[in-house]
Amino acid sequence: MPSCYEEPALIKFSIDMDNLLSVSELTKILKETIESSFFGLTVEGEISGFKMAPNGHWYFALKDEGALVNCAIWRSTTARVPFVPQDGMKVTVTGSISVYEPRGNYTLVCTSMKKAGDGDILLALEQRKKKYEALGYFAPEAKKAIPTRPSRVAVITSATGAALQDILQITGRRNPGMNIIILPAIVQGPDAAATVARRIDDVNTFSLADVMIVGRGGGSFEDLLPFSDEMVIEAIHRSEIPVISAVGHETDWALSDFVADLRAPTPSAAGELVCEASSDQRDKVRTIMAQMQDKVDSTLRQLRLRLESSSGKSSEALLQNRLISIRMHLENSTSEMQNRISDRVKSFRNSLTLSQNTMKALSPASVLERGYSIVRGPDGKTLTDSKNVDVKDNVQIILRDGRISAQVTEKE
Repeated sequence: MPSCYEEPALIKFSIDMDNLLSVSELTKILKETIESSFFGLTVEGEISGFKMAPNGHWYFALKDEGALVNCAIWRSTTARVPFVPQDGMKVTVTGSISVYEPRGNYTLVCTSMKKAGDGDILLALEQRKKKYEALGYFAPEAKKAIPTRPSRVAVITSATGAALQDILQITGRRNPGMNIIILPAIVQGPDAAATVARRIDDVNTFSLADVMIVGRGGGSFEDLLPFSDEMVIEAIHRSEIPVISAVGHETDWALSDFVADLRAPTPSAAGELVCEASSDQRDKVRTIMAQMQDKVDSTLRQLRLRLESSSGKSSEALLQNRLISIRMHLENSTSEMQNRISDRVKSFRNSLTLSQNTMKALSPASVLERGYSIVRGPDGKTLTDSKNVDVKDNVQIILRDGRISAQVTEKE
């Protein structure tokens, strides 16, 4: 609601209806009437189409459900605004109406601005974003891979918009042979969301492409709203064919960016993402051919070295070295075997000598040599006990050098 409104000012001029006015005269009358009547206004609305000019001025529009008014804040005033305005933000401004005569339009020149709470549209989008994020629509694992060299690309956008021309220009320059399928769609207004969603379903139903680009060129915050509509979000999510969202400029955004398999900052960037340049493809082929040639050259060099090492002189020298090595190994093995045999023989001899000495020490002959004798009874058995012989029995006494026959005359 205006804070200052002087109704009499609207009839300040008395105009003769029969008097012919030039456009400039009419515009001057309107300028003086409007500017003198509408000043010190306080207006509330949502920011739309905010732009920061290179000279530091701010240009935007304030809108509500029924109307829109263009606004400006000069650079000398922007320093007093404690925040940077954004599309969808609800603000309250104060200012006066200014008429720009060369174009005959009017602007609300603001001298102050303060936040009046989040805009209804922006708040609704944030709530919608949270809803689909909770449902897992934006999860990385839900994203499909974008083919590196698709054979067919579907483009869903306005048939007369700059976005389509940008995509065709990029793909035509990078790869003239790329198959582009254009599906015209309404991208702005109340019917836009339904049209875009239907086109996405068409691409899937008829398998028209390997990947699709969905988007439009730049515009105001409201112009981009169809790409945040639930119909578009649902269509992108159920699409079995990968979707690239390319809405507006790099600073613009829509909920389609979050649910799509890939977000391109601009339609031109989307064209580059799906279209590998022919020169790049040729460079890759040249690189692969060069790598193959290097591999062949390396293999040939190795074979040549092997052939050279297998020449007559080299083979003879190699054989001689091999024979010398075998001879040395044989000599070492022979010497080692002889040493082992000699050691075993010595061991056997020592063992045999020890056994002979033991047997000799235990031999009866050795006992007889020491002065002992062996006595055998009548039955020829060696007497070891006096009970085995009686008086008058004939016995034999074996000595070291002979035998003696004797008769037992007494037994104790």
